[in-house]
Amino acid sequence: MNLILLGPPGAGKGTQAQRLVDRLKVPQISTGDLLRAAVREGTDLGKQAKEYMERGELVPDSIVVGMLEERIKADDCTPGCILDGFPRAVSQAEALAGVFSGLGRALDHVVSIEVPEEELVKRLTGRRSCPRCGAMFHVMFSPPKQEGVCDKCGGELITRADDNEETIRNRISVYREQTEPLKKFYQEKGLLRPVDGTGTPQEIEKKIAEVVGQ
Repeated sequence: MNLILLGPPGAGKGTQAQRLVDRLKVPQISTGDLLRAAVREGTDLGKQAKEYMERGELVPDSIVVGMLEERIKADDCTPGCILDGFPRAVSQAEALAGVFSGLGRALDHVVSIEVPEEELVKRLTGRRSCPRCGAMFHVMFSPPKQEGVCDKCGGELITRADDNEETIRNRISVYREQTEPLKKFYQEKGLLRPVDGTGTPQEIEKKIAEVVGQ
């Protein structure tokens, strides 16, 4: 099964993607995770992406699409994959359709996780990350055992530069302007599955499972 998760920053796409990995037994592909790893490693791609991410802007298609295509070609994606955070614009959706077509595959579902803006801001301003190992925490929903210290490696937790309220609201605005047209794009193809993204992760997982027939 090939599935896309849509939703604004903070909607819980990463959390639900991992739950779907366990349920569907196919890999998750998160362009956000791939790009953040590149930033941490200081690669040329990471340096370019960092400038956009810290301003709360979308990373250009030219940086993302080729990297994603290579990932989808990997053997572990043969039975399917879960795309988290991509596509973010109709131009990317069209490029992705070309990638799948070239591989003789097709999308099965596009799940749109719907969450009110104020809830998104509350979620994102509480995020903390470990620059050493990449682990993520939240001061309200999944706090570390010791404040400011990573449970996994003991590194110092930080607030990402793009997790301040002003940048968050800008990211949400960018999403509304550039990404929401994807709903119409996929609705016209009969693939869109809207899901209420409020509630516990378990409740949201159940809603998604119902709309994708699992």
